[in-house]
Amino acid sequence: MDEPASAPFGRRHFVPGLGLRATDIALLSSLLFFTVLTALFGAGFQNAGLQIVKNTAVGLVYLAAVHLHRRTSKRAFKFWIRLLSFQMMFAYVFPLVLPLQLILSKTWNDPALLKLERALFGVQPTVWIQKFISPGLTEWLMFAYVAYLALYPILCGILYFKRGPLHMEDLVFKLAIANFVCDLGFILYPVAGPFFWIKDQFTVPLKGPIFTFVGEFVRTHFQAIGSSLPSPHCTVATVMLLTAFRYHRPTFYFISPIILSIYVSAFYARYHYVSDVLLGIVLGVVLFFFVPRLVEREKAQEAAVPD
Repeated sequence: MDEPASAPFGRRHFVPGLGLRATDIALLSSLLFFTVLTALFGAGFQNAGLQIVKNTAVGLVYLAAVHLHRRTSKRAFKFWIRLLSFQMMFAYVFPLVLPLQLILSKTWNDPALLKLERALFGVQPTVWIQKFISPGLTEWLMFAYVAYLALYPILCGILYFKRGPLHMEDLVFKLAIANFVCDLGFILYPVAGPFFWIKDQFTVPLKGPIFTFVGEFVRTHFQAIGSSLPSPHCTVATVMLLTAFRYHRPTFYFISPIILSIYVSAFYARYHYVSDVLLGIVLGVVLFFFVPRLVEREKAQEAAVPD
């Protein structure tokens, strides 16, 4: 079985008593980075001290999962430990950036982005596309947007059991870097998003029986302002698509229609501006090909790791 050709995803980085992979270091570094930012800029946040305690607890739980993964020999159990610990970190770290988005600019940059898009396209695409809204199209695109959540564990499972654990490590390492860069983007150039900034311009309601209802319910009750540019959905989806193309073509052909629909649904369903989508796609492509080069110096030291 061949291994990913470009990176030390299986190499152990020994930190007092724990053998951490590059993926572990990337995820824990993201958690540490936002914990430090919370400590530095947390004076204006409610319960910043408690948040730091929670972050520390999550980091310890993740380290415990790494230890448990090393101790067990059952392949399926190792996969689920790894997958769930990854998922825990992604789900936990993402909200940490939300209260930090305005620590640098102090204001949202939507007006400038709207002006740019109107200059480029002659219209505001997120508003213009309303003329094509229909219940059937809306339901499919909402399905694609929601299905994104399932594509990640499915692709991880296919890579792990069809190609080997290091292929899943390859994917998750890139996703960890992609998510971190997106989070930095939210701070460096905060954008509130169309649903919050130009909500009054959306005159055609989004209607659909199942996925549209779920999507609108989540948006109305749980979506927070910001986390827009670049689109994490589009960045991560692009990395997953390219990874599937490289390692498992049948999966690539299966998920391609869903990924392409995610790109459209991001602005059709008013989650993002077109700029968010385009930058997310470009970022995903750049990271997919560039991230291995960041760790090229370790390539010679790569060592295979048993399942």
